[in-house]
Amino acid sequence: QVQLVESGGGLVQAGGSLRLSCAASGSIPRINIMGWHRQAPGKQRELVATKANGGTINYADSVKGRFTISRDNGKNTVYLQMNSLKPEDTGVYYCNVLYFTNRKYEYWGQGTQVTVSS
Repeated sequence: QVQLVESGGGLVQAGGSLRLSCAASGSIPRINIMGWHRQAPGKQRELVATKANGGTINYADSVKGRFTISRDNGKNTVYLQMNSLKPEDTGVYYCNVLYFTNRKYEYWGQGTQVTVSS
């Protein structure tokens, strides 16, 4: 069973920075995609950023130039450096890992709250 544990959320003023971390444990194939999604109150969960083990990165337009995703493949850990935070970045941030073997497997963390005050 794969487990994901996030850390690093909190309260920050607009313009500030936070760094999220997510450590995955369990049997995960080398070829996988790890990423971050977020859900604001009353809204659907949305993609923030993903990074494949091979290095391919995808960002939501709303965070390009402000957020940076990175990962340590050896530790199955993914990070999200968030700079120039805005109140609209507020939400619960979820880490996930996705891979394919005989079928699609996707696992999620419990989420960490990020609150940006104006």
